[in-house]
Amino acid sequence: MKFQEISEKEYREFWQNHPLKTFLSAPEISKLREKQNWNTNYVGVKENNKLIAATMLLSHKRHFNKWEFYSPRGYLLDFHNKELLEFFTNGLKKYIKEKNGYIFRVDPYLKYRQRNIDGDIEEDGEDNRDVVDELKSLGFKKVSIEDTEQVIWMFSLDLEGKSEEQILKEMKPNTRNQIKKTEKFGITVNEIGYDELDRFQSIMEETSKRKGFSNRKLSYYQEMYKLFHDKEEIKYFITELNLKNYVEGLEKEKEEKVNKLNSLSDAKYNDGEKKNLNNEIASFDKRIEESKEIMKNTGKDVITLSGSMFMLIKPEVIYLSSGNYEEYMKFNSQYLIQWELIKYGIQHGFKKHNFYGIPANINEHPKDYGIYEFKRGFNGYVEELIGEYELPITWHYYLMKIIHKIRK
Repeated sequence: MKFQEISEKEYREFWQNHPLKTFLSAPEISKLREKQNWNTNYVGVKENNKLIAATMLLSHKRHFNKWEFYSPRGYLLDFHNKELLEFFTNGLKKYIKEKNGYIFRVDPYLKYRQRNIDGDIEEDGEDNRDVVDELKSLGFKKVSIEDTEQVIWMFSLDLEGKSEEQILKEMKPNTRNQIKKTEKFGITVNEIGYDELDRFQSIMEETSKRKGFSNRKLSYYQEMYKLFHDKEEIKYFITELNLKNYVEGLEKEKEEKVNKLNSLSDAKYNDGEKKNLNNEIASFDKRIEESKEIMKNTGKDVITLSGSMFMLIKPEVIYLSSGNYEEYMKFNSQYLIQWELIKYGIQHGFKKHNFYGIPANINEHPKDYGIYEFKRGFNGYVEELIGEYELPITWHYYLMKIIHKIRK
């Protein structure tokens, strides 16, 4: 075996066919990082002139003229091949040290232990505890989940071999009903192009202020679009509602309820049905009035409700980012957008719909539990990755830790 630098072309071809492939380990991500003053190298291990392991190495200068190295979702290799894992790690340590690096970080796209929809461990499922033990024996130190750069806990739904009807049937009743309601309302899911990304960024900005997270700049969304869109590996969507059509539909349904109410006799056995019909009519009146008020205040017949960003790199569709305008959350348009992309995944041969991040401690019902609850409604299972790890390269690693601790 031989550890060596490889070309981007070699890496891309290897990445393209690797089972641990994901968008964060794509060469395009290095182009994004390079705009943030990171450098890129590709390294691998060859045996009989055939590439059997590889990773994308990003690096940037820190204190004391020392360099931090990071491999997003690396390595790409068989982690259960201990000989290869050790050989690759030792080669990497020497390579980074020669380039004046003091630390190497990695967060493999590898499950820790297989879990079910509730987050409980499946005893007979996939188990990579031995990989974690091996990484630690090689000198890696696990990073606390609060300090990891990428998502560790996710929620996913398998699509392979399933029909739209089957997936819809297996959803929770409330989720299925919400999808049907959004379709009935006439909400539309529309893909937007480069010149409209400011609309998506505006939705994310409003959501970030409400939720208390830091929103990315428009330039990030634009750059991601330029890097991935030509290969249809990224899509941005917004949901919209034509309020004029929506009100017309409500008024038609209300009229049907009123006619039914008027057709009932004054017999006592009709009292219950009359009460239900009156409640429904009152609900229609309220929704009609609210919709007319929105049209009056905005001066628009068509309103934007929400936006979402998806990565589409086989084998999975990844629901990466989304936001909603708070005043329109009652329309629940995110249910529809998920359903549309689930159908897209089935129709285009994707194996998995990855709803992406959920809280780590779901069994403790944290403040963000609603994120998990929403995704759980579509059915699926919890995924826990093995986490992020740091490998000290020189003694400067420990000095940097002291400096960061003091600053914190």
